[in-house]
This record gives sequence, C-alpha cells and structure tokens, in this order.
Amino acid sequence: MRTIDLHEEKILKELIRDPRISDNAMARRTKIPVTTVNRKRKQMEKEGILSYFVHVSENVRNDTSKVRQLYIIKFKEGITIQNYLEKVRNNMVFRSENAQYHVASYVGEKDGHFALVVLVEAETEAELVEVFHGNIVKGIRARHGDDCIVEIFTTKIIFPIRLHHNYLPLFNMQEGKIRDDWKTEWIHVPIKTRNSK
Repeated sequence: MRTIDLHEEKILKELIRDPRISDNAMARRTKIPVTTVNRKRKQMEKEGILSYFVHVSENVRNDTSKVRQLYIIKFKEGITIQNYLEKVRNNMVFRSENAQYHVASYVGEKDGHFALVVLVEAETEAELVEVFHGNIVKGIRARHGDDCIVEIFTTKIIFPIRLHHNYLPLFNMQEGKIRDDWKTEWIHVPIKTRNSK
C-alpha cells in the first residue's frame, strides 16, 4: 500500500479544503515550494490517489424536490465482483444507462453474497420505483440472467450529513468549499501517512 509523505498530506488537506486552489496559493499556505507542490500534485493525480469531480447540492432543484432510495441488491451464489465487472466494463448501454438517476453505486457483500449498493434519485416515488425495477433491475437481469437477484433491501434517504469523510454540508461548507474557520487538523486524509522520522 502506498503511503504519503508529510508534504503530500499537507497538499491533500489544502485540496480537500478547496479543490480549486492554485499551486501558488497552496505553496503559500503550506510553506512548501511551488515546484514541489506542482510535482507532487501531478504525481498523485497520475497514480490515481487524487481525483476531482463536481458535487451538485440536493438543495438546488428546479422547483421540485427529488426523492432518493438506497437499494442493496443481493446476488445469487456464483456471481462475483469480477463476473459483474466483466459484464459491465465494455457494455455500451451500461455506460449511459440511467445516469440521471444513479447518485452512487458500490460493489459489496451481503450475507456472504456479492451485492450491489445503488443510491437512486428521481422526481417522484412512483418514478423511482419505475426506474429501479423497469430499468436498473431489468438491465441487471439482461446481463446476468433472470434468476441472478436473490433479494433487494431498501432505505429511504432524506439528506446527507457527511460526504467523502470531510464535507458536512450543514456545518462546514460555504461557497463551494470548506469554510476557512474549519481547522486543518479536522480534515481527514483517507490514506496512510509515512512518519517523518
């Protein structure tokens, strides 16, 4: 497992605080030379340690409030993560299928079986049920067989409290970044840090 050094940890904390921060501003805040900041940031991006994406807040809706449901789909014995990924990796339909409804998806395990955890969003509860059973489950069965699903568990989602370890929308977010008064020591870097000894 790759460990990060103390400079990388400081860089990651600054990027977690504000993903749009410049290398020059990061160098000023961390007291790390800008060339080192630039080199280490690019290396972490290349290695896949550091990725960027945009989160659109649930609080901004086009005059409607969407509904969300968490589904755990438990597969029959014999279906593995590798088997699942092989069938979706190059599937052109899967790549764009229901993108507007999928908030997040994870592979996991439930009661010793491979499981898929899917957070789905729609305009209404009726649409949510229709999308899940009519599109998502239908697509899964088309790829893995009609009898591939053993059981489905559901939980209604109201609103997020914490995202990606550090983002607490109700407490520490302002203008698209972590507030300046949120202490750096409260920011968690989810990767092991190499001691500076």
